[in-house]
This record gives sequence, structure tokens and C-alpha cells, in this order.
Amino acid sequence: MTILYFTATGNNLYVAKSLGGELLSIPKMIKEEKFEFTDDKIGFVFPIYSISVPPYIEEFIKKVKLNSDYIFGVMTYGIHDGASVDHLLQIGKESGKDFAYINTVKMVDNWLPGFNMKKQIESEHKKEIEQQIAEVKSDIENSKQFILKTNRFDKMTTNRMLKQKKDPHHKPSLHGNVSGVGIKPFAHVQDTCTQCGVCTRVCPVDNIRVDKEHGKIALGEFCISCFACTQNCPTNSIRLKGERSTDRFRNSHVTLKEIIASNN
Repeated sequence: MTILYFTATGNNLYVAKSLGGELLSIPKMIKEEKFEFTDDKIGFVFPIYSISVPPYIEEFIKKVKLNSDYIFGVMTYGIHDGASVDHLLQIGKESGKDFAYINTVKMVDNWLPGFNMKKQIESEHKKEIEQQIAEVKSDIENSKQFILKTNRFDKMTTNRMLKQKKDPHHKPSLHGNVSGVGIKPFAHVQDTCTQCGVCTRVCPVDNIRVDKEHGKIALGEFCISCFACTQNCPTNSIRLKGERSTDRFRNSHVTLKEIIASNN
């Protein structure tokens, strides 16, 4: 079994590790230009952004060639997964991939503009994450055919988000819950920044560089709004306008070293 995963704070790496098999980082595969995979089972594990599949992941899924009789998708979310399942099915249909299994796992919501990380961590146990993952793992091991159902409201909310993403006149806003905008217009690097370079190594798209001239860091124009930089900053120096708290989150089962290895 091969799992293609994307992680920013460790949630999806933890899910991928729990499911087992050969783990391949999507950012690494993109950088190494590896887009064809063969195995008895091949799956994608990634977070839901704006109750839909992130554009970065959508582009990758459409590009890869999978030689497998069992293709699955596991998506993580914090509050509402919308009709992300339908979106993934559509992406598969458009790119010739027939998903046998799609499910979601509810975890800590690490979307900083909308949630207080301290409160999210304190309530993490209520989500019964281990039980959810165990059920998904059992399903995949048994080659279960299953597509999570969505309701009419889910479809309406996700379709609205997808339409907003395509609107060239939509005002950029982290609070608009629209992925792909990028955090550069909303980020501020405090003087506590030590130029350690961790943010440059956790960024999956190599969008950050150490700015020696100004003694801080500089963000480029290719941000995918994953928040890996601000969530993993050792000095907690990357602030966002409107953030609910100064607390940050990393999955307790995943180390910073693992996230760097996944994205660098």
C-alpha cells in the first residue's frame, strides 16, 4: 500500500502513519517530479481547506497516474467537512481515477483565523480521533467499498466556496474561508524572529527565505495558506491579523523534524 500525504502541523502525517504502508510526501513528489505510482492500494491523505479539496492537492491528484485496483482518499477537518467528498470524486472523475473509498476524520482545527488553538487542543479528546482512524484503517485493510454520503446543505456550502475561489473580484481575506489566497498580506513577523530558518524548511512550496538585510524572513507569492510556518515557528514570531490567540499547534504524535522531512 502506498499513501501520498500532505501535512503542515502533523495531523495528516499522523493519520498516514497510523494507516501504514509506504508513505510518500506530496510536496516531495512534486519537487522530484514523480507522478506515477503502482501498488495494490494507493491513497491520498490530506486536510480539507474551505470545505473543499485544496487547489494544491487538486492539481497534484489530476496530474498523477495511479496503477492500482483500489484508490482511496482520507481527508481531515476540524468543524465541518462540507461536500469535500463530492469534490474529490469530481476531481477523480475528471482525471480518470475511480475512488473505491473516501472518508473523513475529525481532528483539531488548526485554521488560526477562526479558532483558538489552546481551546482546540483542550477539546481534542472529545473528537475520539483514535477510534475514527482505527475504523478507517480497518475499512482499507478489508478493501471496503465506501464513499461518505453528503447532504444537500453540504453540497450548497461547498459549491459556494468553489464558486468564490474562481471569482476574480472576490476580496482576499483569511476570514473569508477561501483557500489559495496566501497569508502574506495578513502576516507580521515580530522582532523575536531569530532567522533560524525553520519556516523555510516546513514550507511545502519553498515560499519563504531568510532576509538577512532586514533581520527577519520574507514571504513570496506562492503561499498555499497551510500555516506550517506560523504553527511551527520555534519563537512564535509569525503573527496573523485577526488570529484568535497566540497559541500554536502541532500534532503531539509528530515531531518538527518529521514535518521538515515531509516538506523540505
